[in-house]
Amino acid sequence: MDDVRRRPVTPTTTTTTLKPPPKASDALPLPLYITNTIFFTLFFSVAYFLLHRWRDKIRTCSPLHVLTFSEIAALVCLTASVIYLLGFFGIDFVQSFISSRPITSHDDSTWYVDDDDDHHHHQQQKQQQPKCLFEEESFNITALSEEDDEIIKQLISGSTPSYSLESKLGDCKRAAKIRREALQITSGKSLEGMPLEDFDYDSILGQCCEMPVGYVQIPVGVAGPLLLDGKEYTVPMATTEGCLVASTNRGCKAIYASGGADSVLLKDGMTRAPIVRFSTAKRAAELRLFLQDPNNFDTLSIVFNRSSRFARLQDIKCGLAGKNLYIRFCCSTGDAMGMNMVSKGVQNVLDFLQTDFPDMDVIGISGNFCSDKKPAAVNWIEGRGKSVVCEAVIKEEVVKKVLKTNVAALVELNMIKNLTGSAMAGALGGFNAHASNIVSAIYIATGQDPAQNVESSHCITMMESVNDGKDLHVSVTMPSIEVGTVGGGTQLASQSACLNLLGVKGANRENPGSNSRLLATIVAGSVLAGELSLMSALAAGQLVKSHMKYNRSSKDISKIGS
Repeated sequence: MDDVRRRPVTPTTTTTTLKPPPKASDALPLPLYITNTIFFTLFFSVAYFLLHRWRDKIRTCSPLHVLTFSEIAALVCLTASVIYLLGFFGIDFVQSFISSRPITSHDDSTWYVDDDDDHHHHQQQKQQQPKCLFEEESFNITALSEEDDEIIKQLISGSTPSYSLESKLGDCKRAAKIRREALQITSGKSLEGMPLEDFDYDSILGQCCEMPVGYVQIPVGVAGPLLLDGKEYTVPMATTEGCLVASTNRGCKAIYASGGADSVLLKDGMTRAPIVRFSTAKRAAELRLFLQDPNNFDTLSIVFNRSSRFARLQDIKCGLAGKNLYIRFCCSTGDAMGMNMVSKGVQNVLDFLQTDFPDMDVIGISGNFCSDKKPAAVNWIEGRGKSVVCEAVIKEEVVKKVLKTNVAALVELNMIKNLTGSAMAGALGGFNAHASNIVSAIYIATGQDPAQNVESSHCITMMESVNDGKDLHVSVTMPSIEVGTVGGGTQLASQSACLNLLGVKGANRENPGSNSRLLATIVAGSVLAGELSLMSALAAGQLVKSHMKYNRSSKDISKIGS
């Protein structure tokens, strides 16, 4: 754009200390609004007093130059208030004129203080100033063009909203760089260490993140091969928890040595539950009967399925609370996780229902009966997303050699810990050792919504001895794995590479939805491996030792403390 055309500059880096520009109001003993109120009141009061006094003197033919003490005091107050008001608004006008000048790194009137030229002056000021609650940080700032400096100044003053930079500049990376510099100035804190370069900011515009200032680095490790349903998968895991990838890898090794694991997809359907309200509970119940009547399902499906060529309505369940009706729609969504898709279909149905139920008041497109990003019994019982069960039989020799424990100890620990212990805690879907660890790591690596780890980690781990007590049968049942291979963060370069590693990148055109379903089974298989390894470490008493080796410093803290 013409108003923000970039000028070629050579970026340089200088270490600077950021200080805000001084204001005239800083010298006032009272807050600015109180001082202004006092002088405005004083000005109008004494002016009113003097006008009345002079009018009385004119009527009585008294000489105007003969003044009483009160009149002299009033004149002094009038003069003082006039001087203050003129001076205040005059300084404000001058400051606004000065601040309209472009910011450059060598301008003495800017926020930047050159350490070399003004070092002696800065030291004198520092000695005179009182101690602050926090120390100002010194950090690197890249010298920008005059045009970018002016935009930074506009961001700081608030005349240009931060969210509008991308649309105004037409350059997402430049917008992130300018926003980052403005943030460092206004906060007084350095963002050094958070990378800015080598990222495609255009790829996140309008779908992944707003107002970016950089990106966070999370290491990605791989566990495997995971032998699942006769195929091998190398599982990417993004995590900062030491020992997690190593533990999952050991579980994969045990499963592989025992012939692999098998998985079954029980259900595939994303849900959305709007809430509607009527004037009476009877009227709400009438809509409930209408929605759950099998004769009306085909009509509602046609209306719902218009939202997408992949959306297919599966069923509708209702919950009634007084005059409020919660309608839980469930539909298939292809290879997408599907929240937006099902929401559009729900909106189509609600618009359609308004014809026969004009008194229906739509309170919200989501009434928490879905239930999204919250632990809920409805997801644990009915399922949401993909419902998967994964199982394996681990041979006795593998339990002893790879997992360093025995079958009886694992079965007993699982019953006492994962089942009884979770019941004692009142767990909801948490009858496992650490399913959320594996789910979160895979979600972050493959571009899923990390917040949906809440319901996606619902899992019950079962262990029992088989083959006359020699071998171990282990399974995980996960009713609400919410994943997709298209949309959202899956299209980012790093996350797309992880999906490609698993062979589930993008949409499957021949069999829509098969990629996301395969990803769900891989998640369940990885959880199976993670559960198997952690439970074995607990049974063998190896947990603390392994974490001290992979997730803690090896230094003797007691010696350091002494």
